[in-house]
Amino acid sequence: MSKVAVVYWSGTGNTEMMAFQVKKGIEEAGGSVDVFTASEFSADKMDDFDAVAFGCPSMGSEVLEEGEFEPMFSDCEGKLSGKKLAIFGSYDWGDGQWMRDWEERCKAAGANLVAEGLTVNLTPDEEGDAACQNLGKALV
Repeated sequence: MSKVAVVYWSGTGNTEMMAFQVKKGIEEAGGSVDVFTASEFSADKMDDFDAVAFGCPSMGSEVLEEGEFEPMFSDCEGKLSGKKLAIFGSYDWGDGQWMRDWEERCKAAGANLVAEGLTVNLTPDEEGDAACQNLGKALV
């Protein structure tokens, strides 16, 4: 059984909703899952999981949230090599540049991305929920 961590930061609740849909997909695929906020997770927990899903919305000029998420993710980057990984987040403006930049960063660290970074505009709808669940299933 795959053990998966879902780690997220959410300002409005949209990325949190996505995180729990990813969790649902992991469980439906038979995986074991623990959900953490960015402030509850650190690099020392990476080795406890077979796969990790990181979720963060687009902030400011299309960057990761800088107060909690970015420092935590930077801390984890050294542990991404060979790790099964998925990334996701919501946005309200822009064209998804933060997600493309984040994907490149994960690839440069040697992560095994199971899918392209998943973006949802604002609140996830049924299609967004299904995409999140499929992302979770891909991690198992």
